[in-house]
Amino acid sequence: MLEKLQQLEERYEELGRLLGDPEVISRQDEWQKYAKAHAALNEVVAVYREYKQVLNRIEENRELLGEKLEPDFRDLVEADLEELKEKKNELEERLKVLLLPKDPNDEKNVIIEIRSGTGGEEAALFAADLLKMYTRYAEKKGWKVEMLSASYTDIGGFKEVIVMIEGKGAYSRLKFESGVHRVQRIPVTESGGRIHTSASTVAVLPEAEEVDVEINPNDLRIDIFCSSGPGGQSVNTTQSAVRVTHLPTGIVVSCQDEKSQHKNKEKAMKVLRARLLEKAKMEQAGEMASARRTMVGSGDRSERIRTYNFPQGRVTDHRIGLTSYRLEEVLQGELDEFIDALITSDQAEKLKKAEQ
Repeated sequence: MLEKLQQLEERYEELGRLLGDPEVISRQDEWQKYAKAHAALNEVVAVYREYKQVLNRIEENRELLGEKLEPDFRDLVEADLEELKEKKNELEERLKVLLLPKDPNDEKNVIIEIRSGTGGEEAALFAADLLKMYTRYAEKKGWKVEMLSASYTDIGGFKEVIVMIEGKGAYSRLKFESGVHRVQRIPVTESGGRIHTSASTVAVLPEAEEVDVEINPNDLRIDIFCSSGPGGQSVNTTQSAVRVTHLPTGIVVSCQDEKSQHKNKEKAMKVLRARLLEKAKMEQAGEMASARRTMVGSGDRSERIRTYNFPQGRVTDHRIGLTSYRLEEVLQGELDEFIDALITSDQAEKLKKAEQ
């Protein structure tokens, strides 16, 4: 590990020199590439340098303890040495995490697809609640949310809704939200006051740039039709809604939120690229099943990753066994407690595998 860290520090210093080179500065594309690489090493090099300082202080204290010291001063040195040993262990664990392979998609924007599953209208209303939860979380982070596509129900829910969230590190924070989300509550459509269990599915995909996915225009079938809004109301009477079918894979994407046919097509292509990138990634990993199905399952409420229980005001993430009794706050976008715990759990799992 120390050899690897030394190499990273040397690379960091080399990049620093390149960033100050007038010739490199004159080639802005090259300078930007070096600046990004330099910034990516900032944290690990800073922690490594702190770690080296702690090692030096430990060595100095051990040398002092080999000399004749006043009892009170010896006690101080020994106490300091114990603290330094603890700090050394903490920094070692942190460095192990920082050296784990980075997900290349972590800094990307995300496309979130939410679909109602088991539970009819109540599931569709819960899909709307999930959309609000992610929208508010994004707003707290200063990220931009853009609606790409929506299929409404008569009472204000969503059969399906797709949004783009743009912001630095959006994928790294939201990627663990993929799966089936279950809700237990009395539906607004239920007059008898019985608690129902419903489910909605969430899929989080990294945005794919055109350079990430090559799409042959001949592989696309594009259909144009009239848009329709909530409750069957017409969004507009022009032929502006777009349906894009990728013939080789059978993936179909429809967008109708914009009044411009061109904008709807642009949004549909963003979703298509993200789905194709995810499909390719899963196939490379040896999982030939569709990434859509792998992420969200069938939408059956038994395949849950998280349960939102309204009578008890409880949210439970079943993957890590974390329960919070702050249901209202979570639905208002206070998700960091769960996201931080999921990231920590994922890092621990990766460390375990790396040490085997």
